[in-house]
Amino acid sequence: MRENGVRKIWREGGAVVNGWLAIASSYSAEVMAHEAFDSITVDLQHGMVDFQAGIAMLQAIGTRPPTPLARVPWNDPAIIMKMLDAGAYGIVCPMVNNRAECEKFVGACRYAPLGYRSFGPARGLLYGGADYFKHANDSIIAFAMIETREAMGNLDAIMSTPGLDAIYVGPNDLSISLGYQASADPQDKEVLQAIDTIHAAALRNKVIPGIHCASGAMARRMLAKGFKFCTIMNDARLLSAGCKAELAAARGGN
Repeated sequence: MRENGVRKIWREGGAVVNGWLAIASSYSAEVMAHEAFDSITVDLQHGMVDFQAGIAMLQAIGTRPPTPLARVPWNDPAIIMKMLDAGAYGIVCPMVNNRAECEKFVGACRYAPLGYRSFGPARGLLYGGADYFKHANDSIIAFAMIETREAMGNLDAIMSTPGLDAIYVGPNDLSISLGYQASADPQDKEVLQAIDTIHAAALRNKVIPGIHCASGAMARRMLAKGFKFCTIMNDARLLSAGCKAELAAARGGN
């Protein structure tokens, strides 16, 4: 089976810088895949992406070195399994609030006896190789998103779930759940303390801590803090930021 590059980086003690795709376009995916991201995530939750577009985007990523990942819309075994069958090498699952929800998520990512994933990796075989089934349980990455007050009360129960590889902090929803305005780069003390608490729980439970970042500067701070998987914005926001910077340059900052 083709090696999971994210696992390789972690195994060697490194940290992953992840790209994020919200635009439903194989061309956008291809452009991002030509940059030096370690992995790229196709976002079926808040991105403008359906399953059919997601397949083409995974195909585009697969032409280049970044490891293809996907965020599913919800903790639904059907779409989790379909995205794995489509060739995603890891799944980011939103709103995992307790142990039972985490067990349901992880089980959908693993073949029996470790889980209940149904066999039929149509494109997984093309991307991963003929021995996909033999190695998939050890290669596919399960990321549970920690982004609610409820999850904050269940950190050890969630993160000790057998088969969970990593957690992923969603700063916007975490901020909202704790009673603050949505913020991709939180500054409220309680939210910052919650992020530190989540990070400490991940280390305690030997799962990889990840987080979505509002900028490269935030990603640098989070990497320095010890996060091992950091996303920089998404393709739509990077496009917008690039437009704003170049328009400001053209107009002299006016």
